[in-house]
Amino acid sequence: MIKKITKSFVSFFRLEAASGIVLLFAAVIALIISNSELSNLYFSTLEKYLFIGINNFGLKLTVLHWINDALMAIFFFFVTLEIKREFLQGELSNIKQALLPIIAAVGGMVIPALIYVIINLGDGETLKGWAIPSATDIAFSLGVLSLLGSRVPLSLKVFLTALAIIDDLGAIVIIALFYSGDLSIKYLSLMLLAFIVLLVINKFNVKKFLPYLIVGIFLWDFTHNSGIHATIAGVLLAMTIPHRKKDKDFSLLIKVEHAISPYVAFGIMPIFAFANAGVSLEGLSFSSLLDKVPLGIVLGLFVGKQLGVFVFSYVSIKLKVAQMPSNTSWYNFYGVGVLTGIGFTMSLFVGNLAFADNLQYMDGVKIGVLTGSLLSTLFGYFLILLTPNR
Repeated sequence: MIKKITKSFVSFFRLEAASGIVLLFAAVIALIISNSELSNLYFSTLEKYLFIGINNFGLKLTVLHWINDALMAIFFFFVTLEIKREFLQGELSNIKQALLPIIAAVGGMVIPALIYVIINLGDGETLKGWAIPSATDIAFSLGVLSLLGSRVPLSLKVFLTALAIIDDLGAIVIIALFYSGDLSIKYLSLMLLAFIVLLVINKFNVKKFLPYLIVGIFLWDFTHNSGIHATIAGVLLAMTIPHRKKDKDFSLLIKVEHAISPYVAFGIMPIFAFANAGVSLEGLSFSSLLDKVPLGIVLGLFVGKQLGVFVFSYVSIKLKVAQMPSNTSWYNFYGVGVLTGIGFTMSLFVGNLAFADNLQYMDGVKIGVLTGSLLSTLFGYFLILLTPNR
């Protein structure tokens, strides 16, 4: 499938793989604290309001909302920079190379959503969580893959990286279309105006990030008040950051991406995991997993993801629509498909959006996401580990 690996892809994989370990640590600490004597402090801190601004000009949100709305906007800004770079000049710029991860990503989003919908059919409230098991945690899945070392060919690592990036793109579209609130024409207009200003700055090929940042802050505020989720502001801002092939010696997109990548990987994502993975396990039993929300998520992540990715990929390869990654066995390929069921941070994020007005379901979301991700981690890891090297 892929003959030549770009340096940016390899460095991206290493960064995401390392940050996956930090994510795991943050999630474990959150689970320990939320089930200890510090649990009240943990949850009350997240619910405290924090004002950021000057005098009457500013915004007051809970700590959790600042993390999920502001910090995650930076995360989606970073992800969109990656997507844009890869489609313009990376491994996804060649349609033949991009077809397999695109098809696999579609299967990995559609089948888990269908499984969740079937289990929750007839319940309008819980059906809102249909997109939760469709997400893949790019850092966590690549982190697990990195632990397997040379047992996984580089072409498969690139495949999973590309699939996860496309999966994130799918999550962005889903959030924009299905998880927006009541729309404000006033703020939508201001949001559009800010985006047009950014396009004008791009048109004049401004190579300093500060003008983009200043307008981007206003764009975030307008988006936050418009009814569209604030993280979409990060997506729109990233779309306007210039990356032109003719500028061989300098790309603002690459400069910004490299500058913020360690802060996103080792700061923002662990903070998000710590703030969202905490759930009280008191009174939890196996029967809790049989509730519609956690059951739909567990089966969606653990069963739906691997089936969707593998079946869609297998059919496309057999029909010669796409190519099998080089030096890869079907066993290893299937194992990587299982690892895409690690939803974790992305699934928790979508869950927060889906049940923003029905917080009683959030414990079920967390239990389902953590269980489905854990099963996918263990099964995928040992499946690849126990597969004889070719």
